[in-house]
Amino acid sequence: MSVMITIEKAIKKGFLETYSVELPTVEFQATRKEFEGDVTVVVFPMLRYKKGNPAQIAEELGNYVVQEVPEVSKFNVVKGFLNLVITDDYYVNFFNSIYNQEQFGFVEAAEGNDSFMVEYSSPNTNKPLHLGHIRNNLLGYSVSEILKASGKKVYKTQIINDRGIHICKSMLAWKRHGNNETPVSTGLKGDKLVGNYYVKFDAEYKKEIAQLIAEGKSEDEAKAQAPILLEAQEMLRKWESGDEETVALWKTMNGWVYDGFDITYKNLGVDFDKLYYESDTYLLGKKFVQDGLEKGVFYRKDDGSVWCDLTDEGLDEKIVLRADGTAVYMTQDIGTAIERVTDFPDISGMVYTVGNEQDYHFQVLFLILKKLGFAWAKNLFHLSYGMVDLPSGKMKSREGTVVDADDLMIEMANTARSISEELGKLDGYSEDEKTALYETIGLGALKYFILKVDPRKRILFDPENSVDFQGNTGPFIQYTYARIQSILRKADFNYQHKLSTNSVELHEREKELIKQLQLFPETIQQAASNYSPAVIANYTYDLVKEFNSFYQNVSILGEENEELKKFRVQLSNKVGEVIKSAFSLLGINVPDRM
Repeated sequence: MSVMITIEKAIKKGFLETYSVELPTVEFQATRKEFEGDVTVVVFPMLRYKKGNPAQIAEELGNYVVQEVPEVSKFNVVKGFLNLVITDDYYVNFFNSIYNQEQFGFVEAAEGNDSFMVEYSSPNTNKPLHLGHIRNNLLGYSVSEILKASGKKVYKTQIINDRGIHICKSMLAWKRHGNNETPVSTGLKGDKLVGNYYVKFDAEYKKEIAQLIAEGKSEDEAKAQAPILLEAQEMLRKWESGDEETVALWKTMNGWVYDGFDITYKNLGVDFDKLYYESDTYLLGKKFVQDGLEKGVFYRKDDGSVWCDLTDEGLDEKIVLRADGTAVYMTQDIGTAIERVTDFPDISGMVYTVGNEQDYHFQVLFLILKKLGFAWAKNLFHLSYGMVDLPSGKMKSREGTVVDADDLMIEMANTARSISEELGKLDGYSEDEKTALYETIGLGALKYFILKVDPRKRILFDPENSVDFQGNTGPFIQYTYARIQSILRKADFNYQHKLSTNSVELHEREKELIKQLQLFPETIQQAASNYSPAVIANYTYDLVKEFNSFYQNVSILGEENEELKKFRVQLSNKVGEVIKSAFSLLGINVPDRM
């Protein structure tokens, strides 16, 4: 808000001229609702530089600002608070400057701007995506879009965990019990079919453990000696040695899973620019361990294992290479990070969207990369998020009690259907139109419910509460957008021309609405700085509340003054555009009718 800079300069200048003292900073806050004014200057901090009566200082500065700043029409003083009233002309001029900007608030990525890679999703190929993956995907995708809107170039990526004992468990269960069934023969999505065999493995494993315990083995012995586990371990060894039959089965079943993932990603509305696979990256870091040994970043123990001593940084020692020369996850992540910067040399930072159980891992990873001397390592960020719980309790993949992402999206659409039918809002819609709308509302409700919460907080997700047409919900905001589109359809005139600055006297609610619009560009920048879609979500809710207050208190299409009517339709239109833009940053669609 440029007028704020003008006011700040005037306050500093007035303070210097009146008291012969330079004022380093000026503290502003929003004017409280019970007082007249648009912005408030807090005088109390100034007493450090000029002793005196704060109310008297505020009075003198207020008189000075009114003389110096044309946009300030008058002021009032409440104790040590100077409340300034901004002219209507200023707000109308501002509105005229933005109303025909298609992507108001967005900054185009310019040559030389920072480029970021955002990693999200990164699933295992032994099961379908679940509710936890939904939060991960929604956060990663939204942060990517927000960073882009803030002026950064962004590459979206994931690393697919396509190797390891968990993959072999599904493969072995399918070999034993699958009877050569496929996604085509069963009609199941490939990720669901493979996930069923992961659950089947666990069931068979438990049977064998019980049998061994009955034969006199201890529980630990039974778990370690169960034949099905030993066979899975042998399958992993065969895969690592390149056994043709094992690798062929691995490629086939992973292919089924990828096809299933693609459907889920499309329905969820997320995408990627580059895919990395753990089977390609798990050996990458070994070369850099050697480099680190030569630089003194790592040291080798007597058994041959390689470690990084982080005790001076308040952490512990971290292994980066086992005694037998095999890599650990940290080794892989070091190599993958470096590989990404090699693939995309303009990357100046990375964002890892991973649950908060990995906080320590990323703290160590980022520190090691800095020690290895990579300049971009200072711009690494772990987008750490809390778990998503349901009223029914915690999810467990291997027991088949996970809330499947596809099933949840269907449930959300069905919930939207039942609530919409109850409210009777869709007269005149065809069945196809209704189905599309239920999906838009249901998915919007799911996304908004998850994204409006600070990523670090744990969420208790209640599908029915999220599909509420009142309160801080996606459907409430979507409904307001649809209401605005209804106003625009009913407007029987061209509302696209600019208004003269003296043709409109603003209603208080109009002024508050324009003030809220003014905050959108800085809100995008704040959300990007904090990697927090919640900042965008809650801004949008505040904007919608202001619009509904305006809608309820001010006549729009019923206004007799033609210029004023056009202005109010223009203002409604701009609010609708900003709602749509803000929701696009959250990956949420808005319907024209509801």
